[in-house]
Amino acid sequence: MNFADSLELFSFPFMQRAIVGGILLGILGGILGSFVVLRKLSLFGNALGHAAFLGVVLAALLELPPTASLIGFLLLVGLGVIYLIEQSNLSSDTVLSIVVAGSVALATICFDFIPGYRGNLLSVLFGDILAISNTDLILLGALLAVTVGGLILTLPQQILLTFNTDLAKVRGIPVRQYQYGFVIILSVAIALAIRVVGILLVNAFLVIPAATAKLTCDRFLPFLIIAALLGAISGVTGMVLSGLFNLPSGPSIVLVQLAAFLVAMSFGRRG
Repeated sequence: MNFADSLELFSFPFMQRAIVGGILLGILGGILGSFVVLRKLSLFGNALGHAAFLGVVLAALLELPPTASLIGFLLLVGLGVIYLIEQSNLSSDTVLSIVVAGSVALATICFDFIPGYRGNLLSVLFGDILAISNTDLILLGALLAVTVGGLILTLPQQILLTFNTDLAKVRGIPVRQYQYGFVIILSVAIALAIRVVGILLVNAFLVIPAATAKLTCDRFLPFLIIAALLGAISGVTGMVLSGLFNLPSGPSIVLVQLAAFLVAMSFGRRG
């Protein structure tokens, strides 16, 4: 494909939807990823990402709508993991490791029982943003609006919860409710992000922009803004590179994020 043909590709509706989806998901991933990084929940995001494979396989096996089923499944898994951590004396990383192992093992077994061609299910491993629909964009826009609106209304509480949970409890902040609310939003976001970057890269999609922003800024609000901007810019840049050079979209976006992280690391070391 030559350069002119590549530019013409961006005039098609599916490509325009993909770019809008990349921007929305990038902003959402940057904001949520900031809390994931600061609250040390990267293992939680990784566990939900791996559990998503079981959700996709079960949806195919039971012939259920894929997106709605995956959202519902990850909500159950996310809330269930928090409940298990609260009810047991095991560390969170132990519980999350068990969830990852059990999900992958059960998904592998169930995968063999799916009749007919199953190769399309493997696309969830790497994502395909070009398949994003108008419904997906509406869901992303609604989730982003809820996330930003909730953050604006509860910013002082969120800051206190992030940096000092014990003090938040003393001041009467309903810590448990906030934690469950965050898990719900994060679970839905991961379910939607898998369409773009796939199961294998969804946690990197959350963590890398926030980690990059953390290297460049020490103040909370600018840190959130930089992470969201990095997510949006990497989404657009990755899609452009994907279209120009005929590369997979999800890995392209994550590699752009990785390049930004390495640049930030380089300047950080010089400072």
